[in-house]
Amino acid sequence: MPEPRTLVLIPARMAATRLPGKPLLDLGGLPMIVHVLRRAEAANIGRVAVATDTPEIASVVKSHGGEAVMTRADHLTGSDRIYEALGALDPRGDIEIVVNLQGDFPTISPDNIRDVLAPLSDPAVDIATLAAEIHTEEESLNPNVVKAVGSPIGERRMRALYFTRATAPYGNGPRYHHIGLYAYRRRALERFVTLPPSPLELQEKLEQLRAMEAGMRIDITIVDTVPRGVDTPADLETTRLILAKA
Repeated sequence: MPEPRTLVLIPARMAATRLPGKPLLDLGGLPMIVHVLRRAEAANIGRVAVATDTPEIASVVKSHGGEAVMTRADHLTGSDRIYEALGALDPRGDIEIVVNLQGDFPTISPDNIRDVLAPLSDPAVDIATLAAEIHTEEESLNPNVVKAVGSPIGERRMRALYFTRATAPYGNGPRYHHIGLYAYRRRALERFVTLPPSPLELQEKLEQLRAMEAGMRIDITIVDTVPRGVDTPADLETTRLILAKA
């Protein structure tokens, strides 16, 4: 059976309040978005493109040999942006799986990008994502760390039951830090973007709950480490140090 045709899309926009111009910030001589692009290309799972509403980002990506697609500026979510980009890049509908890779994960490993595809080998799964076990109380209690609550269904695999900013599940046992990397079946993405924001999504401020409340199945690959996102000046300096040592 042939491998499914996969498109990796990296949504990127300039309007970050804590780090203005974040995708183009310099990390060891390369803009952040180019680091993410290189890691997606190294994963070697399919075509890679940056979806952006900013000509400057598109120009930088193209100048480094990458592919960029312009999208509208009024999208509320990255999912809406990648759906528009999918239609522009693949109007015939050949792509079967769409990976949504955040543009502020410059240290994510290509292996982890590949890992997100594994749950989609089960035809019952609509969306796949990643999580890593939490090992500190600070991480467990931090509302900025999204916890994935799921039922184990195999080695390093869970079926998602809920996502929350609370400390969950209660009691002794592992807790998992959700990693915001998603792989959608095309039909799942097409359905997802037509759904209105759901009550739990609005309460928790977690977009993936919209899919769960609509009965869509999300499965999770358990990986060893959480890639460092870049949201603050401190994150930026830490990431520069990590890349300098790499």
